[in-house]
Order: sequence, then C-alpha cells, then structure tokens
Amino acid sequence: MSCLDTIADYGLRSIGIGERLLPRGDGIGLCEQFTLIGSGLIWNVYFGALALLFGFVFATALALAKASPRAALRKPAEWFVFVFRGSPLFIQFFVTYEALVLLPQGGLHLGGLTIPTGWVTSAWSGALFVLFLNTSAYAAEIFYGALRAVPKGDLEAADAYGLTGWARFRRVVWPTMLRLAWPAYTNEAIFLFHATTLVFFSSFPAYQQRGDALYYAKYFADKTFDPFIPYPIAAFYFVLVTLTIIGIFGVINRRLNRHLPQAARPRLRIRPQLIR
Repeated sequence: MSCLDTIADYGLRSIGIGERLLPRGDGIGLCEQFTLIGSGLIWNVYFGALALLFGFVFATALALAKASPRAALRKPAEWFVFVFRGSPLFIQFFVTYEALVLLPQGGLHLGGLTIPTGWVTSAWSGALFVLFLNTSAYAAEIFYGALRAVPKGDLEAADAYGLTGWARFRRVVWPTMLRLAWPAYTNEAIFLFHATTLVFFSSFPAYQQRGDALYYAKYFADKTFDPFIPYPIAAFYFVLVTLTIIGIFGVINRRLNRHLPQAARPRLRIRPQLIR
C-alpha cells in the first residue's frame, strides 16, 4: 500500500470516514503513524476551537460581571473564576464526568418531554464543556485585568463625545480591553490547545476508537514498543498548531493596534505555561 493510499484510507478515520481497523504488525510505518495521528488531531482542533470560541464570549461576560459594582453579579463571577483557576484541569475532568454519570440514563423527564442525557458523558460533549468552563475562567481574569487598565483618558474622551451605555462599551471600552488583553489571551489560546491532550487521560471515552492525536500516538507506541516515534510526531503536529495560532492571533493583534504608530504597537510575546 502506498502512502497516498494510506492517507486516503486513514486520513479521516478519527471522524468515522475510511478504514475501521487500525494497522497492525508489519503494516505500521511512518506514513501510517503520521496519517493517523494527524487524523486524531482533528478532535484536538475541534475541542480547542469550540472551547475558545464559546469561552471568549462567556469570558467577556464574566469580566464585566466581575467589574460590576453590584454584588449579585460580581460575587458569582469571582467564585467561578476562583474555582476553575484554583483547581487542576485534570481534576475538573474527573469531577465533571462523575457528576454527569449521575444523571438518569433514561433521560430527564420534564412533564411529557424526555431529554436524553447519555450524550453528555461522551468526550465530544462532556470534555468540550469542561474545556469551555476552564478557558472561560482564565480568559475572564485576563479580560478583567484589561478592563481595569483601560486608560482614564479614553473614558473621558468617550464621555466628551456623548457616548454612554452600550455605545460607550462597544466603541471604546471593549476594543481597548481586547487590545490590552490580546498578548496574554494568545498564550491562553495556545495552552488551551495543548490542554486538549488531557482529554485522552480523562474519564470521557472516545467514540468507537475515534480518538484524538494522543490516542493514536499511544496505540502506535504500544504496538511498536517504540514511543520515540509516535509521541514526537504528535508534538510536531502541536507545534504546527501553535504556529498557526500565533499567526492568526498576530494578524488580529495588528488589526487591534492599527491606529497606533508602528513603534508603539505591542508585539506578541509567547510565554507557554508549563503548569496550570
């Protein structure tokens, strides 16, 4: 079998398209490992992209709530951020899974309506939910710090133009908050994609052997008794993902700072978090 045939057979296996059986014995080569680990990366990108997208919106709301003078809004946001930033992500996976399996297997019965609950314990939904909550807490703290750092002169200028309420937030406060927070938020996005590898170790099961990149890396390490090939391949793919994130977020950073002189534009400084 040529490498092109291998890519055609296994390139989309992680989402259920192509060969169902994994290669074994002499059928395992570099092409098979690169193809299947790359196929599993689809799930890592799925977890990271959706958690980042939904988390961005929720984190903005949390930051605003935390900055609110009303205790009814501020306190729940503060406790949410404290709990998810103060506990390990790995523990959050296990606690959430154990909580979700307590739901009735037959579904929740609300009047004459039955809501199925079995899907929430799958990795594609349950693990995504945990990553969404976790990145929302970290991003909310970043955005909250940026909100407090919005220059007073910008707010006074908005008041001078008669901007109040939503218009003031949309046209002055929010863009400035993003501009100040973006370098730190870029690091959070990178770490989030790296953290998707923890899904493999959590209790959330992969559906029908359709696992992520680490799932296939471990499979090949077990079958070939050589971990020094599949795991570096997985790391190589994540380096490519990291470079892609840096490129995309760099473009957004330049867009956010386009009104500043070239010398005054802040540059992204990537500082990977080694521990969470």
